[in-house]
Amino acid sequence: MLAVAHVLGLMMAFFAITFVMPMLCSIITQDGMFIDFAIAAAINVILGLVIAVLTRRYKRELKARDGFLLVTLAWVLMSGSAAVPLLIALPDLSFTDAYFETMSGLTTTGSTVLTGLDALPPSINLWRHALHWFGGLGIIVLAVAILPLLGVGGMALYRAETPGPIKDEKLTPRITGTAKVLWITYGGITIIGIIALRVAGMNWLDAICHTFSAMGLGGFSTHDASVGYFKSALVEFILILLMVAASLNFARHFIAVQSRSINPYRQDPEVRAVLIVLSASILGIAILLTSRGTYPEFFESLRHAAFAVVSVATTTGFAAQNWDLWPVFAPVWMLFLSCIVCSTGSTGGGIKMFRTLLLVRQAQREMKQIVHPSAVLPIRVGGQVIPERIIASVLAFIFLYFMTVALMTFLLLISGMELIPAFSSIVASINNMGPGIGPTGPAGNYQGLSDFQTWVCTFTMLLGRLEILSVLVLFSPAFWRK
Repeated sequence: MLAVAHVLGLMMAFFAITFVMPMLCSIITQDGMFIDFAIAAAINVILGLVIAVLTRRYKRELKARDGFLLVTLAWVLMSGSAAVPLLIALPDLSFTDAYFETMSGLTTTGSTVLTGLDALPPSINLWRHALHWFGGLGIIVLAVAILPLLGVGGMALYRAETPGPIKDEKLTPRITGTAKVLWITYGGITIIGIIALRVAGMNWLDAICHTFSAMGLGGFSTHDASVGYFKSALVEFILILLMVAASLNFARHFIAVQSRSINPYRQDPEVRAVLIVLSASILGIAILLTSRGTYPEFFESLRHAAFAVVSVATTTGFAAQNWDLWPVFAPVWMLFLSCIVCSTGSTGGGIKMFRTLLLVRQAQREMKQIVHPSAVLPIRVGGQVIPERIIASVLAFIFLYFMTVALMTFLLLISGMELIPAFSSIVASINNMGPGIGPTGPAGNYQGLSDFQTWVCTFTMLLGRLEILSVLVLFSPAFWRK
């Protein structure tokens, strides 16, 4: 425990570097927030170094079990550290709401308790969006480099001994090498996105903030009207491309660039499934909107359906239209898509498409074995045989996923929330998607929740982002036995 505390102290001190971005923004825009961020950075450095020094004698090489504790506590601690400037700059904001906002940012959920976003100081807005960007990158590194070593929820697919093209996604034999590769890929797409949105008509602040949100699949915006503020089909199209790119495995992006070929995408069963599901859903909802008279013309329906479906399905949560007012099938279907669409190794949340494909294959195998009970039927995804231990891990993850949704929904129900808002808010939180249906939907936010309800959603966001198992294992007595 103390060895983990030493690392956490160093991480807290190092995290202060991230405050440089909003401090520079404050200097450029002269919004008066420089001192607030400087104080917050100093608090992080001092507390982090004190913790690191006091626990220095316990420094040792961390074991796999320490990794679970470190990953969970890192997200909890960094969210608290990130909340400090909000508490200083926005004195009317409670600690509960400030922590919810920063946890939502770092977990790339995009739920917010703030209103009047258009009038927020630019550096505060940039800070919120930067949390998406840092959190998104952290998740990529976690998913591709750390969780595979811990074997969490079927993510051991990335282990070196896995046969076939999946093993290429290890990228390099060392975690540090993998992290550098992902930094380059993530940063490169981010720069392209910022330039594209600036050319499309956004100012620099909006372009940077919305690219950060899109890359993290977070959904924070600098405007209360979200992307609908811009009323631009070009802006929506660019964001769609960014969101789709961020919902795919970043290892694939790097391999595709390295090989100068689109074959890595064509060979990936996840990519094909994601694109097919998104395309079919966009077309289906566009037809629904046109037939119900929500929009007078098909191409207008297609435009709005495309942005909403991609935004929600990729767990981003941007809103260009209030899809809460669409025929009820549309928002409920999009909420369902947020559970399954994102790829492993992306910045998105939810069950992930690979697990979904694996469950489909498992169901098919069970039906075949009813007819041929003696047959040996290995499960294949993308032409590769999936080890039985991976299948068992995925089944355990799915069970815990749905049990978590049920339990957290019941907690919101017992607190007095109505069924639809409670269920949709929990699904949105565990998928790190942001808006639910009703009061927490695209036209509202989470400001009206009680403190208890806010903490339930906050914990659910953490569970969803850290793949549930890596958090729940900390509550197991076996974890703490020597």
